[in-house]
Amino acid sequence: MEEKPVKRFIAGAVCPKCAQMDRIVMYKKDGGDFRECVECGFNDELHIQPQVRELETRVNISKETIEAETQVLQFKPIAKNKDD
Repeated sequence: MEEKPVKRFIAGAVCPKCAQMDRIVMYKKDGGDFRECVECGFNDELHIQPQVRELETRVNISKETIEAETQVLQFKPIAKNKDD
């Protein structure tokens, strides 16, 4: 027996065919992502590719970037008062 996919409503989504809002459900089937309008029956497969950006850490930042951000500070000696 084939298990039915879990369908979830997508808040604020508008159907591309009938233009009704809040009638779109999304579900996974056979490894693909699908959307379907419960009002008019429109359905299609979505080709969603997550855009994951790697977080910058000290390990994956280039040496040139680190050197460009490095600043050299020089401290001048404090002049002593003649009263001391």
